[in-house]
This record gives sequence, C-alpha cells and structure tokens, in this order.
Amino acid sequence: MIPWLRTGAFPPVESALHDPNGLLAAGGDLSAERLLAAYRQGIFPWYGTGQPILWWSPDPRMVLFVAEFIVPRSLRKVVAQRRFEIRVDSAFRQVIEACAEPRTDDGGTWITPAMVEAYSELHRLGHAHSVEAWQGDAIVGGLYGVAIGRMFFGESMFTRTPNASKVALVYLIELLKRRAMPMIDCQQQTEHLARFGARPIPRREFAEEVARLVNSTQPAEPWNRTPPAQADPP
Repeated sequence: MIPWLRTGAFPPVESALHDPNGLLAAGGDLSAERLLAAYRQGIFPWYGTGQPILWWSPDPRMVLFVAEFIVPRSLRKVVAQRRFEIRVDSAFRQVIEACAEPRTDDGGTWITPAMVEAYSELHRLGHAHSVEAWQGDAIVGGLYGVAIGRMFFGESMFTRTPNASKVALVYLIELLKRRAMPMIDCQQQTEHLARFGARPIPRREFAEEVARLVNSTQPAEPWNRTPPAQADPP
C-alpha cells in the first residue's frame, strides 16, 4: 500500500515500493508548490491518462554527470555542421506539447494535458526551461526540464529531424557547464541516455546530491537572459 496525498508533506523516499520500483504515493495535485517540493526531494510525477497522479523515487536513479557527458563522433560532426539554430526558452509550450505527442513505439504518452498546463506554469514562474533546435521558422527538436538552484531535472525530449534533440542536449550540457550545474536527473534508466554517459546511482547518493544542489544560491542569472545561440562543437 502507498499513501494517498491530500495535503501535507510527501512520505520519506525510503518508503517507496520495490515493485514497482520507486512508487511512493498517489493523489495530490500538480500545483507549482507541490511540484517544486517534490523535485527538491528527488520525487517526480509519472502517470497515464485515467490514472491518479503517481509520485516516484526509484532506486537506483539514472543521472548524467555533466563532466561525464559523452558525445559520439557522428554527433560531433553534426554539431560542427551547424544544421540547427539553438534557442533557449523561446517556445516552451511547443516543446512540451511536441513531447506529449504519442510515440510510434507504444502509441501512448505520460504527459497528460494536466501535466502540460502544470509545467507551462512552472515555466511562467521561471522554474521550467526548454532548449530548442530550429531550422528556419520550424522547431524540429528539443527538450525541457526543471531547474532548481544548481540542479537540472530532465523531463522529456522530441525530434522531428534526425539528431535535432541530440544537438539540443549538447547545447544543454554546455549551458549547464557555464552555470556550474553538475548533474542532470534522467529519472528512468534507458540505453539511449546511457550512450551519452548517464548511469544509475543509489537513491541515497542521489538524494544527498539533490539536497546540496537545490539549496545553492547559484546560478544568479535567470535562464531567460541567455540569448539564442548556436551550439558550439564539443
């Protein structure tokens, strides 16, 4: 059994289920206050249409340390060719809506309309950000996530042109380096992210890192002051 949230705090992450791995609580809401409180504890919402809101804290946790980021040789060539114009926070709503489109592999999506609205509000408040790949007037790929202090919590990415989202990821890494943000929460273990250097770490270690990073006063400069730019070759 897991607790049903109405008001108040989340249960300790150590109480999450082993099967399914990391299921911590259900219910509650997607208010900015609730979401920020969740991320500060290493908790994230993930559920499908017709389900209650489900909150997760898996063990181990997939993360990508910025210093360990791997750029495959083929992707280095694509970045050097400057096929895409990279922008930051210029089309957040378009990015999350594109990420919410059904995937060809399973036909479903976990980014419900309520999630789109909730994260769009986080963006309006300055907590959620997008990195976008453009070709002319068309957005052809990108990603979004939540930034608190010096911690970045990755959420989702999409691509409509080969390598577009990967180039956006390269730019995100460079952006995080400049802002002294050393770690990306990847949430789920995937082979795709592992190819870029992401790896699982114990939940306790992850929670300790998150607690340290989210309480940092750096970076001081808001993301929306970052000018549109082209990703530099790594």
